[in-house]
Amino acid sequence: MAWLASMPDEEDPGLAPGEEPDPVHLPPPARKKRLPRPGQGSRAPVGVPRAVPSARRGPGEPGSARRVPGDSPGPAGAFAAGQTLDVAPGGGALHGLAEHVAGPGDRFAGASDDELTGVICALDRAEAAASALKHAAVAELIRRRPEPGCPPEGPAQMPGTYDEFTEDELRDALAETRDGAARILSLAHDLEVKLPGTRAAFRVGTLRHSKAEIIARATANLDPDQARAAEALVLDRAGRLTPGGLRAAIARAVLEVAPDKAVKRREDARREARVQRWLEDSGNAALMGRELPPAEVLAADQRISWWARQLKKAGLDGDMDQLRALAYMDIMLGRDSRPAGPPVLPVPPAAGRDGRDSQNRAPGRGEPGRGSENGEDGRPDAPRGGKPEDERGDDTGEPGDGGSQAPHPAGPHVPPAASVLPAGFAGRLHLTIPLTTLLDLAERPGEIAGLGPVDPALARELARAAAANSKTTWCLSVTDEHGHAIGHGCARPEPKNRARPARRDKPAPPGGPAPPGDHDPPGRTGNGDPPRFTFTASGEHGPPGGYGAWRLSAGLPGQRDLLVSLDPIALQTCDHRFEARGHDPGVKLRHLAQIRHATCVAPTCRRPAGNCDFEHNTPYEAGGRSCLCNGAPTCRHDHRLKQHTRWKVEQIAPGTFRRTAPSGRQYTTEPTRYPI
Repeated sequence: MAWLASMPDEEDPGLAPGEEPDPVHLPPPARKKRLPRPGQGSRAPVGVPRAVPSARRGPGEPGSARRVPGDSPGPAGAFAAGQTLDVAPGGGALHGLAEHVAGPGDRFAGASDDELTGVICALDRAEAAASALKHAAVAELIRRRPEPGCPPEGPAQMPGTYDEFTEDELRDALAETRDGAARILSLAHDLEVKLPGTRAAFRVGTLRHSKAEIIARATANLDPDQARAAEALVLDRAGRLTPGGLRAAIARAVLEVAPDKAVKRREDARREARVQRWLEDSGNAALMGRELPPAEVLAADQRISWWARQLKKAGLDGDMDQLRALAYMDIMLGRDSRPAGPPVLPVPPAAGRDGRDSQNRAPGRGEPGRGSENGEDGRPDAPRGGKPEDERGDDTGEPGDGGSQAPHPAGPHVPPAASVLPAGFAGRLHLTIPLTTLLDLAERPGEIAGLGPVDPALARELARAAAANSKTTWCLSVTDEHGHAIGHGCARPEPKNRARPARRDKPAPPGGPAPPGDHDPPGRTGNGDPPRFTFTASGEHGPPGGYGAWRLSAGLPGQRDLLVSLDPIALQTCDHRFEARGHDPGVKLRHLAQIRHATCVAPTCRRPAGNCDFEHNTPYEAGGRSCLCNGAPTCRHDHRLKQHTRWKVEQIAPGTFRRTAPSGRQYTTEPTRYPI
């Protein structure tokens, strides 16, 4: 209808040559055009340029962030927030309407900022719908090219596999590699057979191609019923999540639906461990390890971070990303890149005490990656990583770049792979594990900050390894039905004079820890099983309005139980109990803010909260409180964005933030959803 309405009257084709007018259906007499009365507004006639608007645009005008509700006079009005085309499914019709709005030169003349954003989102849905239709056509090609002996089966009537040379047929048609053609065929097959919900969301444009691929890859080793159960756990919010957020969400869903298959997949993939190198587009090179043990990767990553900080202390230029890359090569090559001078052998930080890192970057991306992030209070120590000294090769401790330089007259430098940084260097990690998983009552996934979800077996393994280290610290959070943290406490060892006496007259509960005082080898109980955690009420009163006081035991002989009191975390209302007197937040206030929001509170930022600032939503100098109701972790980039005059950030509830873009579009951030 928009196309027809846009046709000028003079484009009416009129009567064909020799055609007579129909006497029954004569056209109505032409109306005389009325001129506007003096003072009455009117649109400029065709061909007459409109007056140049002033720098202060009115509501609904091009460039305005404000729109009059229900009034969309411009050509792109239907794309405004909440209007018909802003919520329409993707498809050819939506693409055609966007083409019409683009106008001459694709300049979108007459569209406000809000409407232009709506057009961008609509074209994203149209692009996704076109890609989904392409994969539906590929699925039909699979039906027509079945492997001999593989008849159509199931509701989708798809063969179990396709003919050997179907990949070649597709790669020739699309000028694609064989691996690329195989990925297209695999996605098309899985969408039809295993992921009907993802296929439907893809077809209407809610999910773009990259997100459909993320779900398909994560569910590749599941059977159709399990895959459908996993996708159902994320589809309600998959379109709003960033690719990294969706990858973590669907990985967590797979771990919940099929933990055994997740463990098998991890163990099988270790057989494909490898180191890859390639040439970057810039002409530099890249080196990457794949399918490595998570605990060892964390230990290696923290070793790199530690040596990067030593390089920084030595005066080398560069940010932490550059220094970490240099430290990586130092460790790999056994060299020392510090400036020549008298050797100063730094003392490695004690286990469980680590400095603050910059964010890591994923290969080929400009956004924070999923590497380890250090420096957050209350994180348990990482299990020991690396190899013993005698298994690390012939690290001789020679100076320079592996022997090409003479020793410095003042003395040799010590490479970071030698005694400066001993093997088994203990760093820190933040492991989140559901209490029911820790107690062996359920098989729910855990999560490692900077890495992502881990299967229940690995989470328990890491927790038990951490429990064996006396410097490990433990925190406990209480979540609501959505996974939002509503209570939190940091555990402390029970005072020695209050430790419970050993009870030998009462057997341990089934699956429980060995009785205190038992003399089994460390890390094992009397029957040879790993120690079991227990969690019981401590018998003390918890904080007012909180969630009680509790006792956590790792079940290890000689270790004291841990006591934890659970304070409430403000989500909807705040009683200001943790408010700081000055500008800077206290340790507890900062920690609770980082628990409530584990990443930066910007809608699409995933930088860990431990690497963010505690930012006052209303500036402290303007009367804002240093409190949970007026602050949250925010990275430096989004801190600068908040201060920009065209942007607005509101803390509409203690745990909820709303950001308004210059176009007037609003985006809301909720508290972090933890595994439940």
